[in-house]
Amino acid sequence: MQEEPNLVKEYLFDYLSKSEDKIQKLISDEKFSEIIDDVIRNCYDKIIPLGKRDESVGVLATGLLHFLLTNALLNSQRKVEYNGIEIDIVIPDLKTLEKDPKKTLLICIPKTSNKKVIEQKLIELYKIQPEKQNVWLVLSQELNFKNRSYIIEKEDQTFSKIIFDIARFVNVEGQSKFKILRV
Repeated sequence: MQEEPNLVKEYLFDYLSKSEDKIQKLISDEKFSEIIDDVIRNCYDKIIPLGKRDESVGVLATGLLHFLLTNALLNSQRKVEYNGIEIDIVIPDLKTLEKDPKKTLLICIPKTSNKKVIEQKLIELYKIQPEKQNVWLVLSQELNFKNRSYIIEKEDQTFSKIIFDIARFVNVEGQSKFKILRV
């Protein structure tokens, strides 16, 4: 089944393609937060009119995070289902979630700012990830959840820290025999 074209995703990957030299340099220098800052600075205002704000921001965050996880060589699975529950991103994978939830991170990227809808999603995720501190949120605005949350906004965004924090989680909790990124 082919995915519907998404204008936000197309815009993001077009920007990444046009900025390939600059971005590859930042990747080789492990400056992932600078990549996120650059993308948000140059794409945020352009993607907002392409759909509903929360949906556009969610698609931007999902696409950018997938791109960065791949380039940071961090194991992850995206848009997977486990026990009938849809997961946006699981790090490192579902097999680890099944065997050892303490070593598994779930990232939820709701395409809404409706707190009740997000709370319902969290309740679902806690059924499969009992380690509540290992369920992180990427939001379009601050909504004061107890979960670790990253905000993706034009100004004062915290999303740029997410790759560093994921790498730190993997290095501390993961089974990696070598340090991923120098954190």
